[in-house]
Amino acid sequence: MAAKVCVIGLGKLGAPLAACMAARGVTVVAVDADKRKVDAINRGKPPVPEPGLAEMLASCGGRLTALEQIGPAVEQTDITFIVVSTPSEPGGGFSLKYVEPACREIGRALANKDYHVVSLTSTVMPGSTGGRVRSLLEESSGKRCGPDFGLCYSPEFIALGSVIRDFLNPDMLLIGESDRRAGDALQALYRQVCENQPGVARMNFVNAEFTKLAVNTYVTTKISFANMLARISERLPGADVDVVTSALGLDTRIGGKYLKGAVSYGGPCFPRDNLAMAALARQVGTSPELAQTVDHFNRWQVEWLADFVQQHSQGPIGVLGLTYKPGTDVVEEAVGLLLARELSLRGLAVIAYDPLGEKNSARVLGDKVRFAPRAEECIAASDLVVLTTPWQEFATLPAERWARPQAPRTVVDCWRLLKHLKGQPGVRYLGLGACESRA
Repeated sequence: MAAKVCVIGLGKLGAPLAACMAARGVTVVAVDADKRKVDAINRGKPPVPEPGLAEMLASCGGRLTALEQIGPAVEQTDITFIVVSTPSEPGGGFSLKYVEPACREIGRALANKDYHVVSLTSTVMPGSTGGRVRSLLEESSGKRCGPDFGLCYSPEFIALGSVIRDFLNPDMLLIGESDRRAGDALQALYRQVCENQPGVARMNFVNAEFTKLAVNTYVTTKISFANMLARISERLPGADVDVVTSALGLDTRIGGKYLKGAVSYGGPCFPRDNLAMAALARQVGTSPELAQTVDHFNRWQVEWLADFVQQHSQGPIGVLGLTYKPGTDVVEEAVGLLLARELSLRGLAVIAYDPLGEKNSARVLGDKVRFAPRAEECIAASDLVVLTTPWQEFATLPAERWARPQAPRTVVDCWRLLKHLKGQPGVRYLGLGACESRA
């Protein structure tokens, strides 16, 4: 008989995860303390912004419902996913302040159930699943992990803006398991839901928790390496970072993913996972320098970009893109947001635009930055425009929108999305990653 699933947490990962499973034929009961999110799911509406989520909810066929209480949801399902926030702690690492109460409620529901699998999806420090999480479940249920209930740690490797595609077509499935029965149940569910046939890595809790941090730390290192090449290319006559990284990507030891020399990585996962890896290294008494250096280099690039922009501007500065990537409203650690803040702190006039990120950015920037209602208005009001997030709508703007007849408008293109502007009358185009950007 097909497993029924409980998903605790209807945030930016939990809501798409629940919708994808239901759309793929799984009966899902979702839970969230926020009544607005519960009501949205029960009306078939997205509780959070994510491309494709509305369409996915429309294809659930009545298999997805939502409640405000954990106990009843666990009681009527077979596998529970914990997808709640694990906020960063000072110095690195993650807090379990939202995981712990969820585990207590789950445990109380398990007390009256036969075998049930609990899968923690939220990112945690190594030792958490087999430590505090397991202890709370056992204490609250009066049962033993393994014989009486299964426990897994199975994080997702997704990016906001492409959660649905990433969840349905993962590169791999990572399962830390208390025992084979628990791992088998989780793997069987994923096999039903995934559209591809990903490789499966099954291991103990600690190795799975460590692997999650290791994957993201490696990716941030690779991004930073490409960005280092971009900064060198800008000072090396004849150099072009795209030419170099394209060649590097052909080497099977390296591969082309995340080798786009541009600017700082951001978002809710990469920066904090990198810091967590450094914290883990210090915790076990080994050198954290590689992870720390990547983080320092990443943060330095915002200051460097602010210097570069200020050097080339004679008036108001436009920032196009405030989210950490296209397709999402998340501005956490986004280079556009950080750049706008840094420039405003230097006393410069800043006008900003983002298709989805204005509301969240305004909470951080307040009245220090003026927000434009459209990209064209941001450009028109600026002496220099810097493109910090590669939204495709920026690439489709007519070339004349960027031009300024009386004095060429400077366009700093961090992603080389606007190469068609090179040589455009009325535009001084500076595409980062090539020596010409030093002009």
